[in-house]
Amino acid sequence: MTAMVHEPLSYGDDDGLLEGFLALDTPEGFRAELIDGEIVVTPPPLGDHEGCIAKIIRQVIRYSATELECSGNKGLKVPGTEGLPSNHVIPDITFVSAEADPFRGAASWMPADNDAIVMVVEVTSSRATQDRQAKRTGYARAGIPFYLLVDRDERTVTLFSGTDRTDYRHTDQAPFGKSLPLPEPFEIELDTSGFA
Repeated sequence: MTAMVHEPLSYGDDDGLLEGFLALDTPEGFRAELIDGEIVVTPPPLGDHEGCIAKIIRQVIRYSATELECSGNKGLKVPGTEGLPSNHVIPDITFVSAEADPFRGAASWMPADNDAIVMVVEVTSSRATQDRQAKRTGYARAGIPFYLLVDRDERTVTLFSGTDRTDYRHTDQAPFGKSLPLPEPFEIELDTSGFA
């Protein structure tokens, strides 16, 4: 899967960049994100990518100690880097507290600094650097407690936690094929043996 990247746009003001992004008409199945001043348009994912997502959703929803809900395409407004408008990202999975019910009535782009969001998940594709760096720090700035990164190039699964609102202070990592413990509110061992 190859992402099309538009070079950082230089508008006179950040509102112009955001307006241009929000006015995009992407082809069906493609998704557009605004990440640190770059517009990234990604084609529909391949099967291996979606297989990882399905395995994570099934385990987390079925076995977590707390009742959770998830979305696979929820747009999130995440604080941008200094001097740029907020990032508009679409995590592969957004897990939320079922009790909070934040998806009901939510706008297309929901604020990510939302206490109901428990964890976001990204599975790397053609723009893995965005998942490893820009998205990670954006999720940390938003105060999202957990960020799970499935890095298919490195063949690792990493859980980032303990945000200080600039980055995550703690990481736990497992290679594909080993289990990765997910703490409260999950309290499960995430089986990565089927990841590709």
